[in-house]
Amino acid sequence: MKAFVFPGQGAQYSGMGKDLYESYPLAQEMFEEANELLGFRITDIMFNGTSDDLKQTKVTQPAVFMHSVIASKVMTIAEPDMVAGHSLGEYSALVACGCLRFADALKLVSARATAMQKACEKQESTMAAVLGMEDTKVEDICRQITGEIVVAANFNCPGQVVISGTKEGIAQACELLKANGAKRAIGLQVGGAFHSPLMQPAAEELQEAILATEFAKPVCPIYQNVNAYPQTNPEQIRQNLLLQLTAPVRWTQTVRNMIIDGANEFYEFGPGDVLKGLIRKINPTVMVG
Repeated sequence: MKAFVFPGQGAQYSGMGKDLYESYPLAQEMFEEANELLGFRITDIMFNGTSDDLKQTKVTQPAVFMHSVIASKVMTIAEPDMVAGHSLGEYSALVACGCLRFADALKLVSARATAMQKACEKQESTMAAVLGMEDTKVEDICRQITGEIVVAANFNCPGQVVISGTKEGIAQACELLKANGAKRAIGLQVGGAFHSPLMQPAAEELQEAILATEFAKPVCPIYQNVNAYPQTNPEQIRQNLLLQLTAPVRWTQTVRNMIIDGANEFYEFGPGDVLKGLIRKINPTVMVG
């Protein structure tokens, strides 16, 4: 069974999508539709901008989303049997399974980026990658930090967890994690504490837009970040998406559940190949393309 997966923020690179635009009429049509919907030529930044240009909040998330969805539309002949996306990538997955229209999802992604930027500006916060420690132990140590917010945010693969919280909380947690056996605990260059309670203002701001958007019944199950379970009920999918900004991304369990349910071929669509590497670490026996 074929599983389509879609990356999140951080996968962007200068020149992304230019080859698709120049090679496929459908890609050109979709990129131009996106330019019009966003109100600026994001393709100029994607194709010719610097890495700093691409780090702008209003650019990064729509750019990764657009590249992912358009790549999946023009580069495949078979439909997926199941889909999933990592964080932002969940929006790409929702388009791939027919739950959201491209235009509607792009509007939500743009609103999400703006809301997250506002939340980041309210309080100094950050994230860190923890390597070489069991998931449950990382969670236990995060709970030991008092007076600050620190949570496990991304369960990426065995031995790789990203934590999220206030800057002081993350600094304290990194020291405690290393003292308790983590191979590494490295601060990440990110704008804020994604997938943590500090994103609650963004979740509240995004809620109105999500509730006003039409969600259709998907043509195949989508495995969502918040619980790693397959969903086909549009209202349940909507509710899970509302929770996504403040809940952890359960990627390890998502991939395992997809494999249990029959996935033996994984195809990543979007800039980069981060998810391919994570899937190989989660289960080296499946085909990754």
